[in-house]
Amino acid sequence: MQAASHHLTRVISHGMGAEPVISDWPALTSAEVARVLRHYPEVGQPLRLEWHSPRPFSAACVMQTASGPVIVKRHHARVRDVVALAEEHRFVAHLQANGLPVSPALATADGPTALADEYWTYEVFPLAPGVDLYREAMSWTPFSSSHHAHSAGRMLARLHQASAGYDAPARPARPLVSSFTIFSQEDPVRPLQAFIEQRPAIADYLQERPWRGEVAQHLLPWHAGLKPYLDEFTPLWTHNDWHASNLLWSDATGQAQVQTVLDFGLCDRTCALHDLATAIERNIVEWLAIPQRQVQLVHLDLLDAMLDGYASVLPLNARQTRALAALLPLVHAEFALAELDYFHGVTQSPQNASLAYDTYFLGHAAWFHTSEGQRLLTHLQHRADALEHKPDSASAAVNQAAR
Repeated sequence: MQAASHHLTRVISHGMGAEPVISDWPALTSAEVARVLRHYPEVGQPLRLEWHSPRPFSAACVMQTASGPVIVKRHHARVRDVVALAEEHRFVAHLQANGLPVSPALATADGPTALADEYWTYEVFPLAPGVDLYREAMSWTPFSSSHHAHSAGRMLARLHQASAGYDAPARPARPLVSSFTIFSQEDPVRPLQAFIEQRPAIADYLQERPWRGEVAQHLLPWHAGLKPYLDEFTPLWTHNDWHASNLLWSDATGQAQVQTVLDFGLCDRTCALHDLATAIERNIVEWLAIPQRQVQLVHLDLLDAMLDGYASVLPLNARQTRALAALLPLVHAEFALAELDYFHGVTQSPQNASLAYDTYFLGHAAWFHTSEGQRLLTHLQHRADALEHKPDSASAAVNQAAR
């Protein structure tokens, strides 16, 4: 089987900012996809390639076949090898067995659910049911309606219920995995040092940076506020990229409900509150509008709708809501470093590496000191206050998986 080459047609991709960019990875071609699909006995004869994904970290497309449409996704082996994709696929299979609407990967004729081809790794999925309403939406952009936010919150709680009992260990050091191993500790300095040492590309990038002082200035003060709540972070396998574009919807209206959950590439063993804080980060704050100095960056109506939807399945008590607020300025940190690992070590992009470290790792934490950041945190504290004064406290009904 012949490997794809880098002279293939490229596609316009979503980058690290608001403007589209040329993708880092060559687009899949019909001939390449046909070669891959020969290894998947469930898939019929390829007919036509219908769509290229604009997502930045891999190449993906929809191929129409005689047995129906499939999604073919290609990764560089330094980002995802067969073992890494199997970690994701096993978690998805567990969720499906527990009733969550997901799209499990198809198996090759030899049995694995991923295929290696020199420096590429492939995975294939049936096209899941639902409308891809946010197909062209950038990350860091909000839901288009409160109904969508509420439904997404409900489905996230269902995922946390379905994840219970999945006891696989946390994933090893990999680019582009959203872990929670540093600021979940009483003293985050040693775990941070270990995180960096396990990823030589990060260590190389930080050689010329006063990173210890930068972390002490921008992140450790937030951790001091988080420490009283560390007992709320019960380990749980989670999605870690809960954005509207990773969900398929029942219809194309503002009343649509989530029908299928997609894209488990960032999944890992974190905790439910970390996943919920990530969902707030991804869907409630308009990070891409900050350079334009837009005044209102936080959508509190969408925040309330998403949290109300979540709480309708897994109630959150006042202390958990305060823990959520304390975690929010730090929830991005490990994935920001994972992006740094990718941009410095894999794509070797100095501009994107700087964005990952300065704008994301340091900048997002610093933003929570701004008026809009404080407005978001204050709103969560007010929700916690309201829960404390409810006659029938939600704490008695809290499911362990919501911790």
